[in-house]
Amino acid sequence: MASFASSMFPMPLTVRTSTDSLQLALRLDRLSLSTTAQSVLHFRRPSNLSFYRGDSLKVRAEMNEPERVNDVQSVDAFASVKHVLLPVTDRNPYLSEGTRQAAATTTSLAKKYGADITVVVIDDKPKESIPEHDAQISSIRWHLSEGGFKEFGLMERLGEGKLPTAIIGEVADELNLDLVVLSMESVHSKHVDANLLAEFIPCPVLLLPL
Repeated sequence: MASFASSMFPMPLTVRTSTDSLQLALRLDRLSLSTTAQSVLHFRRPSNLSFYRGDSLKVRAEMNEPERVNDVQSVDAFASVKHVLLPVTDRNPYLSEGTRQAAATTTSLAKKYGADITVVVIDDKPKESIPEHDAQISSIRWHLSEGGFKEFGLMERLGEGKLPTAIIGEVADELNLDLVVLSMESVHSKHVDANLLAEFIPCPVLLLPL
């Protein structure tokens, strides 16, 4: 043991004060912070990342312009709508509450996006069996005129013996429409089968709650 101890180099023993320990700790903290920040920035660094020197590290990352554009496009889902279909399935000569709501929504969307409107009147009875048919057509014209549309397409599919949902799908396909606007009232009244909408209608359908 004595020979082993004598072969060792003498090591100077240094006792640090509390001030030295504090300074060393601060240097280590700064080194650790700097290394961590560099590794994070190396992993993913936005081109417009800004730094400010001060008591603490502050990072400001701004949203890139392409991301802003994509966000706007994703929110405005109706921007590509240029032709809207408004089906009328009730027999109320002055239009039911749901149909009036659908008409108001249709004119509002069409006015905002510069779209055309087509109205299709659907009934399982022929025109001669509907005494108030002409009054209903006049009501449709009045409501669309109130929404700013005196010119619009009008179709009548009466007495064909087909499901209204199938007729709506046929018209939407024939005219290559972009959107169908319906009130949930037409579903509740059994005029339109909600389960068949996706099968028969080839474009998006906007169902309005009452």
